[in-house]
Amino acid sequence: MAVGPSVSYSITVRLEVPSRGRAVSELTHAVESVGGAVTALDVTPFGHERLRVDVTCAARDTDHAEAIVAALSQIDGVVLSKVSDRTFLLHLGGKIETQSKVPLRNRDDLSMAYTPGVARVSVAIAANRDDVRRLTIKRNSVAVVTDGSAVLGLGNIGPYAALPVMEGKAALFKRFAGIDAWPVCLDTQDTDEIVRTVQIIAPAFGGINLEDISAPRCFEVERRLRDLLDIPVFHDDQHGTAIVVLAALTNALRVVGKKLPAVRIAMAGAGAAGTAVLKLLLASGATDIVVCDDQGAVHSGRPGLGASLRWTAEHTNAAGYSGDLAGALRNADVFIGLSAPNLLTGDDIATMASEAIVFALANPDPEIDPDVAAEYAAVVATGRSDYPNQINNVLAFPGVFRGLLDAQSRTVTDEMLVAAARALAGVVSTAELGPHYIIPSVFNPDVASAVAAAVRDAAGGRARS
Repeated sequence: MAVGPSVSYSITVRLEVPSRGRAVSELTHAVESVGGAVTALDVTPFGHERLRVDVTCAARDTDHAEAIVAALSQIDGVVLSKVSDRTFLLHLGGKIETQSKVPLRNRDDLSMAYTPGVARVSVAIAANRDDVRRLTIKRNSVAVVTDGSAVLGLGNIGPYAALPVMEGKAALFKRFAGIDAWPVCLDTQDTDEIVRTVQIIAPAFGGINLEDISAPRCFEVERRLRDLLDIPVFHDDQHGTAIVVLAALTNALRVVGKKLPAVRIAMAGAGAAGTAVLKLLLASGATDIVVCDDQGAVHSGRPGLGASLRWTAEHTNAAGYSGDLAGALRNADVFIGLSAPNLLTGDDIATMASEAIVFALANPDPEIDPDVAAEYAAVVATGRSDYPNQINNVLAFPGVFRGLLDAQSRTVTDEMLVAAARALAGVVSTAELGPHYIIPSVFNPDVASAVAAAVRDAAGGRARS
């Protein structure tokens, strides 16, 4: 699949060039000649008959960025000063910080915010523990917890390398839902230690967002923490994905004029995300689903099934299909991929039912090239930002937690997740709905508020005071 330049690989190259007439245009031409995209160009005088030029451009990857720099360096009379990777610059010193919400201007302020006045608040909470939600950050705080075992598409890279991802998650919580979130990166991958650690830090938080913990441990961690804690525990890799997939599928089915209980669905991927999507589809009325993993279709007669796959076998594939993914696609109305890249071809999609829907969500490289899938399917969605219909968890988790915190919910239920998905789907109006717009933009201002209201109502809670 051909991939164009991306801002993820954006660089700024500082150069010194002669102040002759064509010097600046030569820089632009050099970048474009090797397939880069110039996004900004800043010119200032520098010495006698010289200019300093900062060329900002997007590349496909690191090697491509180096090729762009080499092309610029080869221009006659150009002197390379420095190269800055804009993504790394954005992360310098971290992306989040804490700030005081109250002024600390004089002795009176200190006496109320800290000693001796704060002792009165502590005594009140000791007498009535429920006051902690009203009088502390707990009312608006979430811990973003990971062990670094399944980070993005990078795999088991550990807690230190996971930290910038968790920082980013915390920044998204604040940007889209006004929630104060903290990265908690644990230097253990022992299930008992993870559960115990989260249990003993939970008093400071109003919710726990589990992130990038590998399957099948993530299922046990979530289940045990939900049993232990009196605050909601939400595994975003599972339930955030499931909410957005269900919302997008709801609208895709509206586009093609089909109903969820009547369609045949073939799924690729039986891990954390795939299992959560499956469960939410079943809870929403889906009746005919075949799930495939790297061993083929999951069915009750397949030997060696673990607990999660046994559950899948018991609740899907009533006909007992035992073939491969390509066979499961024949006459299917919907394909949902949460697995691995390049599993399918256009010929496979061509065997699906008419007006087929294809969600190829493996990231960054989907199960099938989206352009190829679009030749045969009526609606195509991916996890990528450079194609229409991006399935992105940020459409779900900020609003979900906003609703949970506002309702002072102690748990997360399937009813809340389905309500969130329906609300998210509803943000796309009938006038806007179409094959290339089944899910709203992450910057749509109505997304988080609509999802939060739906979750709050499903939880039977009240709005934030």
